[in-house]
Amino acid sequence: MTQVKNTATASDTTPSSTSNVHGPEGAQNAARPDIKSLHGWLHTARFLTTAPQLEHLPTLDVPEVAFVGRSNAGKSTCINTLTQQKRLAFASKTPGRTQSINLFSLGKQGQTDAVLADLPGYGYAAVPREAKLRWQRVMGNYLMTRENLKAVVLLCDPRLGLTELDEILLDVIRPRVQSGLKFVILLTKSDKLTRAEANKALSIAKLQCGGGEARLFSALKKQGLDEMALLLWDWTHGEAVATLEQAPAVAEDNDEPPALD
Repeated sequence: MTQVKNTATASDTTPSSTSNVHGPEGAQNAARPDIKSLHGWLHTARFLTTAPQLEHLPTLDVPEVAFVGRSNAGKSTCINTLTQQKRLAFASKTPGRTQSINLFSLGKQGQTDAVLADLPGYGYAAVPREAKLRWQRVMGNYLMTRENLKAVVLLCDPRLGLTELDEILLDVIRPRVQSGLKFVILLTKSDKLTRAEANKALSIAKLQCGGGEARLFSALKKQGLDEMALLLWDWTHGEAVATLEQAPAVAEDNDEPPALD
């Protein structure tokens, strides 16, 4: 992943297909649902749009979570498992073939309160160098400039650990993490590890994720689904939940100030 310049803008025109996307003011108005309802919320995911170039992405005013990782890290499988849909996110039979940013909206039909972004996989050797460099620039600019981006899910095969490209990506987002961007290193295919190996991989990832989190995930064993559902909700609705939790109780008699300890 090469160094990228901050060239993208947020002034793109939103296509008509995204006209039903509502801002957080109307959507983020409830405390965290129970876990069953959270999975139901993820199941509402539906295709929103695809963008072959960064400038083709619509400007949205709802929170967005990006899924990134090397080719064959299990990105599409992870998204499909979380949303309980078999082919929402398409995985090409040829690694590195998918070279578009795909957006999926979450929320009741006719109302969107969050968006998932599936970014192209990187690191596949058979992809021409020119295509690699182009997508490295696109991804870097997206991660640095996408205004409604609230969190990043970096998928990693724990048998390989973080690669050089993964570490470069973490360097790219570090300034935004310091400004509040959330991220998690998601160790996919954890079912292929023994318990001891999984615990070791998780411990290493936690040391490498300064400012973020690390989780084990298995689409086959359904490991980590509840934790990720909670994270995705909190990342995209956290401000509303925090506002509700921090709001002071209203006294019945507004003429009397609250008692001080």
